This record gives sequence, C-alpha cells and structure tokens, in this order.
Amino acid sequence: MNTPSLPRLRLLDHSQLDEDTWHSFLISLLRGLAALQVAAAHLRADFFPGLRSLDDPALWYQALAFATGFAHQAVLVFFLVSGWLVGGSFLNKMAHPDALKMYAIDRVTRLWTVLVPTFLLILAFGIVSGALDPRHADFGLDNPYSVSAFAGNLLGLQTITVPQFGGNFPLWSLANESWYYLMFPLLVLALTGRARRSRLLLGSLLGGAVLLLPVAITLYFSIWLLGAGFSRVRLECGAITRATLLTALLGLSVYFRLFGSNDDLVAASYPQDLLLSVLFLLFLSSTVTKAPPASLIVRAVKPWATTLSNFSFTLYVVHIPVMDMLAWLGRVVLGKNKLAAASVGDLAIFLAMLAVVVLFSYGFYRLFEARTYRVRRWLKSQLTKKPLPGVAAAGKR
Repeated sequence: MNTPSLPRLRLLDHSQLDEDTWHSFLISLLRGLAALQVAAAHLRADFFPGLRSLDDPALWYQALAFATGFAHQAVLVFFLVSGWLVGGSFLNKMAHPDALKMYAIDRVTRLWTVLVPTFLLILAFGIVSGALDPRHADFGLDNPYSVSAFAGNLLGLQTITVPQFGGNFPLWSLANESWYYLMFPLLVLALTGRARRSRLLLGSLLGGAVLLLPVAITLYFSIWLLGAGFSRVRLECGAITRATLLTALLGLSVYFRLFGSNDDLVAASYPQDLLLSVLFLLFLSSTVTKAPPASLIVRAVKPWATTLSNFSFTLYVVHIPVMDMLAWLGRVVLGKNKLAAASVGDLAIFLAMLAVVVLFSYGFYRLFEARTYRVRRWLKSQLTKKPLPGVAAAGKR
C-alpha cells in the first residue's frame, strides 16, 4: 500500500501565467466575480436602507445583504491577482531589453484607456445633472471635478493629495495599484541590480515612497508582494489538502464577513487579510496544473468567466457613475431614488439595475478597454522604433 506523499512547496524558475491551467481559469473566474460583487454591494448600499437600520428585515433582504457583503474580500482578491499577474510578468521579462519601458507602457495603457473615458463620462453627467459648471475651470485640490483631480487620479494621487474624481470612491484602490506598479520594479532592481550605486539610489527612492505614502498603502503592498511571490510557487498536494485549504478559506471569509473588519483596507483589517491572502495563494498555487479542454467545468464556465474577467476592470471603475445616473433618473422621472427592503418587487428593480450596470460596463469595455492592446502596440512601436508582433492574450494585466 502506497503512503500518500506530504504536501510540498516547489519554487519555480518562471512565474506561472499559462492560459491553459486550472489556476488561470480560477483567476479569470474570481476577477469577474469580484468586480460583480463590488458593484452589487455598492448598488445595494446606495439604493436600499442599511440592514442594521431595520427592526425586522425580510428574510430575502437579509440574504441579499449577506451575499453582497464581501466587497472587502473582493478588493483583496484584486490585489493578490494583480501581484500574481503584473509582478509575475515583470519577473519573467526583467532580463529582456527595454523591459522597464515595456512595463511602463503596459501599466499606463492598462489604467488610462479606462480611466480617461470614465472621467469624461463623469464630466458629461456632471454637466447634464447640474453638478458641474463647464464655464469655469477649477484647479482646486479639494474639488473632485477639478483639473487637478483629473490629473491626480491618472497619476494615482487620489486619497493622497486629491479626492477621487467625480466622487467615484472605488478609485481609492487604484491609488494603491498605481504605487505598487512603481514600487515593485524599484524593489526588484534594488535587490538584483549589478551596480551598487544604482541599487542604493533605487532603494532610496523606494524608502522615500514608503515614508511619504499613507500607512495603509504601504502595509498592503506586502499583500500585493505575496501575490507576486506566489506566482513562482507551486504547492504539490493531493485533493484532500486542496479541499482543506478551500474549506478553510471559505469558512474564514464568512467569519470575517460577519465579525471582522469589512470597510476599507486599513491597519486594523490587515491581520485577517494576511491570513486570507496566504490561504488563497496556497490554494491557487495548488491548482497550477493543466486543465483538460474536454473538462465539463472548463467548457461550461470558462467562456462566460473569461468574458466577465475581460471587462472586470471597466465594471469596477465605471459602476459608480452608472449608479449615479440611475439615481438621478429615478429622482427626475419617478420622484424617488430609494428602494424598500420590504418589497420583493423592489428586489426585481435592484436586479434590473444591476443588469443595466453590467451591460453598460460591457458596452463601455467594448468601446475603450478592448482597444488597450491596439493602443499599447502602437505606443511600443513608436517608442522602440520597430514593428511589434500582435499582443498575446496573456498580457491582459
């Protein structure tokens, strides 16, 4: 009788970014579901009353409030997956010529092809709704519609020196992402560079960023780094270990949903998020195996999981402006913009509005984010002065 082998962590030479593996399938699925969770959570919070404000809430509303209460964990998934994909991709390519230039183009085009159109949409809606006077340009740092806020949000300065543009509060997490995109190559090159003077300079720049940035941004950089590090780790284990990790991850997610810190990602929420991150990454690294194309799950789920994942960033960035437009239309057309937690009919309205948000986001994605690779390829050809081959789907982050 063979004795089952113990789980073993194996370090890999390259970050695992293959498209035909189970972990790639899971990343696509989770990115899409995380964006949908954030949109649903904000939609419920904006249109329905808070659960704690109700004396005897209906059972269906309690279920809805619980199901849409995992936005905190969803953002954590974004950071971990971003570290895995972005950090892992940089580690794979850092020895190539022009690696830093290509990395910078990838990061800027990833953000700006969605942010710039979204900001223009916010400005247009602000003019229509009367929240903005287009005859006066404002450069004030405290005005969410100002020129300074527009530029500052493109540079990742929201919540640091400027407010989130147009009141689009989920943009706070993109400040984290923007700085992690900058801090990671500084860290890697400071540790691996050949010239001692260059390493000291890069290390000093990184240290300056750590000292000047808000504590929460710096603290959660370690979560992002975990994602990057685990992109080069494979957990070799059996089905029992994998199921145990998944059960622990789901159980603790529910526990922290009920009893933990579920608002912003701050120092108080860091211990629980660190525990969830390690469990999530251990489980994900245990799925770095080929997914058979004939698998029923792959054939049934992968197409829509990939589609939802492809426009998850647009959904995350644009859902608040769409919600604001729906609320404004409700006030203007119907004379109200709130839903009743006791009305099953209002639940149907909520689901219809969520569908509008998702469909609008998909259309917005088709117009702008879907063209990211074309813009990226053009910029690279201009800056490198040579034609580049088509951009592979593996470069989505």
